[in-house]
Amino acid sequence: MDFSVIVESFPLYFSGLWTTTWLVGLSLIIGLMVAIPLAIARNSQHGIIWVPAWGYIYFFRGTPLLVQLYLIYYGMDQFFPVKDTWWENAWFCALVAFILNTSAYTAEIVRGAINGLDKGELEAAKAYGMTPWLTYRRIILPSALRRALPAYSNEVIFMIHGSAVAGIVTIMDLTGVARLVNSRHYAPFESFLTAGLFYMGLTFIVIACFKQAEKRYLAYLAPRQ
Repeated sequence: MDFSVIVESFPLYFSGLWTTTWLVGLSLIIGLMVAIPLAIARNSQHGIIWVPAWGYIYFFRGTPLLVQLYLIYYGMDQFFPVKDTWWENAWFCALVAFILNTSAYTAEIVRGAINGLDKGELEAAKAYGMTPWLTYRRIILPSALRRALPAYSNEVIFMIHGSAVAGIVTIMDLTGVARLVNSRHYAPFESFLTAGLFYMGLTFIVIACFKQAEKRYLAYLAPRQ
């Protein structure tokens, strides 16, 4: 094992780590903003509202992220011109694919948390005379988002690992850097092992952050001694 290849390429890997972090982080933030109204629409009793939401979730959960990225990266110009625009950038296509994918999975997580809400909380809100909108804002969503933390942590980890497909469309994320290092030094083991260690480190940081968040926001659910 040639450690000099790893040491020499460290600046590239840290650059790839930054690209992976901001790409995944931004897609998760925007994806969560899309997922919440999508989950509410999915729970609607009106077909005109829940059917499109169901179709969206079903499609993006039922197809691989790589296929979605290819459809956006290679097929977007079939619908409107993207040449010589910032829409043509690989990072933008990857960001759109990640947002669409994570919003579908997160919507199902939030929907499940909403449906698992204690009925007593809803009855108490009605007893206080809260409107449906106020009930969602003050009771349902805060409680559901707290309860969704364990499942959502898995989605964040899956997105970190799934973001490796971005390297296929010329983005210099961790996987893209590993491919570059391998092409320069012909050292596949060292190149991809280093990328794997960076992914592992990033995953452990995310797990630690969610553990702290669960301790803080789900303390009231812990069994009393």
